[in-house]
Amino acid sequence: MSKLVNPKDLEFLLYQVFNAEQLTELERFQDHDRTTFDGILKTSEQIAENYFLPHNAKADEHEPQFDGEKVTTIPEVKEAWKHFAESGLMSARHRFADGGMQLPSLISAACNAYFMAANPSTAGYPFLTSAAANVIHAFGSEQQKATFLPPMFEGRFSGTMALTEPDVGSSLGDLTTKAIPQDDGSYRIKGQKMYISGGDQDITENIVHLVLARIEGAPTGVKGISLFIVPKFLTNPDGSLAERNDVKLAGLLHKMGYRGTTSTVLNFGEGDRGEGDNCHGYLIGEANKGLSYMFKMMNEARIGVGLGGAMIGYRGYLESLDYARNRPQGRSATNRDPNSKPINIVEHTDVKRMLLAQKSYVEGALALCLFASRLVDEMEGEADENKAQDSAILLDLLTPIVKSFPSYYGPRANDLAIQVLAGAGYTREYPVEQCYRDNRLNPIHEGTHGIQSLDLLGRKLWQHNGKGQQLLMARVQTTLKSAQQKQALKPLADLYQKHLNTLMQTVMTLGQSLQKGEVELSLANSAVFLDLMSKMVIGWLWLEMADKAIEAFGDSETDEDKQFLAGKLQAAQYFIRWELAEIDHQAKLLTSFDTTCLDMQADWF
Repeated sequence: MSKLVNPKDLEFLLYQVFNAEQLTELERFQDHDRTTFDGILKTSEQIAENYFLPHNAKADEHEPQFDGEKVTTIPEVKEAWKHFAESGLMSARHRFADGGMQLPSLISAACNAYFMAANPSTAGYPFLTSAAANVIHAFGSEQQKATFLPPMFEGRFSGTMALTEPDVGSSLGDLTTKAIPQDDGSYRIKGQKMYISGGDQDITENIVHLVLARIEGAPTGVKGISLFIVPKFLTNPDGSLAERNDVKLAGLLHKMGYRGTTSTVLNFGEGDRGEGDNCHGYLIGEANKGLSYMFKMMNEARIGVGLGGAMIGYRGYLESLDYARNRPQGRSATNRDPNSKPINIVEHTDVKRMLLAQKSYVEGALALCLFASRLVDEMEGEADENKAQDSAILLDLLTPIVKSFPSYYGPRANDLAIQVLAGAGYTREYPVEQCYRDNRLNPIHEGTHGIQSLDLLGRKLWQHNGKGQQLLMARVQTTLKSAQQKQALKPLADLYQKHLNTLMQTVMTLGQSLQKGEVELSLANSAVFLDLMSKMVIGWLWLEMADKAIEAFGDSETDEDKQFLAGKLQAAQYFIRWELAEIDHQAKLLTSFDTTCLDMQADWF
């Protein structure tokens, strides 16, 4: 088995659970079939295994260096970038007319899963570039698209998103980076950005920064934010490079994990001799609409962060599973014979518990990310505008969950992987400790767990008069109806229904409180609600996977298929019986409006 992704699991999710072939009925994807999907998936697997995986540990050990003039990365990173770019994956989702593959987001996400499992640090460079290119393609002028997109798709230019400032963090409405209008229609950008992944490197000829800034005289807060293209080198209309722009690397940040991706502090408009105001920027779209434009990239990035959390967790799970299957130690509780042969630790019940928890987290998280990607395809490719809008509304509701569940439970899976390996897991001789360090970033970036929880409970649940909730419940009820008709699943389906009633009652109680204007009280425990609802969504997906597994493999006579089916059923049982049991306590905290955290005073710490 691959140590990146179980290919049978990925095939099952794509073609049985999410029916990828059905997407070829949409006009946008009608030139594809399963053969082309499988071909690009195989190409991704090969590039990931041959050019990304081998230097994952090396990039961690030899992180990028800055000598005051230039950044140096290990040569394997550039080699991996080259193969990724040459494969066409950088523009995979774009139209044929724009040089892309017109690939469904569902298949593209499955391709990306290989790279995130193999080497998340190196994968960060092309993934950020693709996301930045998508923003330019969606909102840039024709000249901007003609100038920047071809070299980005070809791999000559990379891209970043430059949002965060040292004293602002996630509160983007308080940003201070300025944009000064010029007579020629361009702007001069002045300010500092921090934690900019890929903000400088020696991999590409140029770097295209997408920078949030406030035009002089613009309104305060989020309504006055605009978005700018700020290249490292000024760029001629034909894509060739001109002089260096006034974007300066102030320094590299040294991280716990994700060490192979540069994390930078960038100064815009600092000037070589301190004169400043010489950083050229180009407005994307309309002034003061930058945050809405950037949210396209941020929402894509949030799904990407979720996928990263899922796949780093998945990699750790497979590593610990392989170790447990081959590590003899101890005997069963009933075996008192010291001369008997030790059993492999995978036979010990507590090790099974840790492996089963990992399996339920990471396979559930991967299913969640693929489901979100399929919603993107329905949103972009569906000819029926009402159906497309429904998919967009449901995706909007689920995005905080897609970002947060994998990024929270992926590291928990990695923690369990280390525990399975015990002392060996704590050493750098095995990859699970790096997986944990790499994955620990995912709960932080693209909106922390707390920010996502406020977005979900404070906004997303109630938008469009709660239609997102209705659309989600319709899908859940379809799964429940099918599962309750299967003898093997009826007890699980009935138990899930009980927990679903708890969720619905909790939502109703919180909604009534918000309607009364009790905002602070209602949102005080929003992080608890995000976890509760996330687990219910994953529980639904596990029920759906178990249901589809019975339909696909229930009559199979091969041992491999029987074992696959049994594994899915057992993981669904674990998640619904063990993990969903926690929501009763969480619901009590929420519906009683517990004020333990809200009432805590700063001086009491």
